[in-house]
Amino acid sequence: MTDNTKLIQGRTGPWEIVMGLEIHAQVASKAKLFSGAAVGFGAGPNEQVSLVDAGFPGMLPTLNKYCVEQAVRTGLGLNAQINRRSQFDRKNYFYPDLPTGYQISQLYFPIVGEGVVEVEAEDGSFFNVGIERLHLEQDAGKLIHDLSPTESYVDLNRAGTALMEIVSRPDIRSPEEAVAYVKKIRTILIYLGTCDGDMEKGNLRADVNVSVCREGQYAKYKATGDFSHLGTRCEIKNVNSFRFISQAINYEARRQIEILEDGGKIDQETRLYDPTAGETRSMRSKEEAMDYRYFPDPDLLPLELEQAWIDDIKASLPELPDAKRRRLMADYGLSQYDAVVLISEQAKADYFEAAAKGRDAKLVSNWVTNEVSARLAADGKDFSENPLPAAHVAQLVELIETNVISSKIAKQVFDLVWSGEGSPAEVVEKHGLKQVTDTGAIEKAIDEIIAANPDKAAGVAEKPQSLGWFVGQVMKATGGKANPAAVNDILKAKLGL
Repeated sequence: MTDNTKLIQGRTGPWEIVMGLEIHAQVASKAKLFSGAAVGFGAGPNEQVSLVDAGFPGMLPTLNKYCVEQAVRTGLGLNAQINRRSQFDRKNYFYPDLPTGYQISQLYFPIVGEGVVEVEAEDGSFFNVGIERLHLEQDAGKLIHDLSPTESYVDLNRAGTALMEIVSRPDIRSPEEAVAYVKKIRTILIYLGTCDGDMEKGNLRADVNVSVCREGQYAKYKATGDFSHLGTRCEIKNVNSFRFISQAINYEARRQIEILEDGGKIDQETRLYDPTAGETRSMRSKEEAMDYRYFPDPDLLPLELEQAWIDDIKASLPELPDAKRRRLMADYGLSQYDAVVLISEQAKADYFEAAAKGRDAKLVSNWVTNEVSARLAADGKDFSENPLPAAHVAQLVELIETNVISSKIAKQVFDLVWSGEGSPAEVVEKHGLKQVTDTGAIEKAIDEIIAANPDKAAGVAEKPQSLGWFVGQVMKATGGKANPAAVNDILKAKLGL
């Protein structure tokens, strides 16, 4: 029986969405895949172009070994098969930003084969997405249409930049799963240092293949491997934000369902998502890929990798997100949810560990994932740009643990620390924010409040929940600095609870 969360209700009954994604990740490298030209964002038009990138006659490509290493590193991080022998092919098509008239890619023998990625769903459960392949290819240039009303300009800075195309199996069943999968791939790539994951600059983008089928057909496909049980897919090209991925899938699935329920058929085609209109639009029909006339690139020998080199790369891998999640749960006693939030950014997890040494790990986690994260988000920064030393969070938690300040006062202390007034200990001393633990002073405040409110005091025995009003009054009278536990104990004794 199909999980109801995987179904979309149409006029004539329920439908299932089936998706596979092709993620294009720009390789983190200082030079291009087949030339020594620089790679970087923000250069002037055509300032980072070699004769190879520009397609000058007689220019031969030279493979960048570091880009190959980055692809192998990524394959290992995806638990995928590294193919010791791979081959580059020419994908032939004409476009003004492709000077050679072909793109060097890998079709028949990719550098990375099958793998699997474990993805966390929103509800805390996990699902697996199969990786079909990862291949290396060069990017095309860019056309600029808004500099002239009659002409288009070509910028070849991006031409020849190394890309990794990560192709998934059709294992993704909802817009939420698609977003979770892309987030997980992005996190892995950033941990590995093989792509910076910057979607705004186009360094990570996704082609989303969407199809729909009747309830139960996906289970038949999984049981038999027969794709005829699935619907005709449409490919939505170059989606570069999590929000747009979700919106594009929702729209495209509904569009296909409406066509099928009206008796029509889905044409296999390539589409674009227009975020302004909130719809997908047809770019071109795509019956088959035969028009690309793939053949082995005669200028490049097959790529053969030594196992010892692959083993050296594997030995140099950092701790990856799944392993870090399991370790944080085991070493610090964190819940799965807390660990997943922390590992979403490598810098966030590292920051937590630096602050949690010898402290209450759950309390540290709360401060890191709530207060610190919120301040960074408000300032448009991530954890790699965090101005607050981890030692300050550790000290703040220590002040709470040792009852120097209350949790409520801690928020005030944090505000002052964030604004640059010094360490938590310095702020507490400077502003006189130490918690009042002197029971005599607390008792005096309580006596005054009870004396001023005899009717309320008399009614507490009948309505014990009204004790909270007295607690609030005591905290107000002491400027929020009274120890809450002491306040509760003394009030209960005074009011006969």
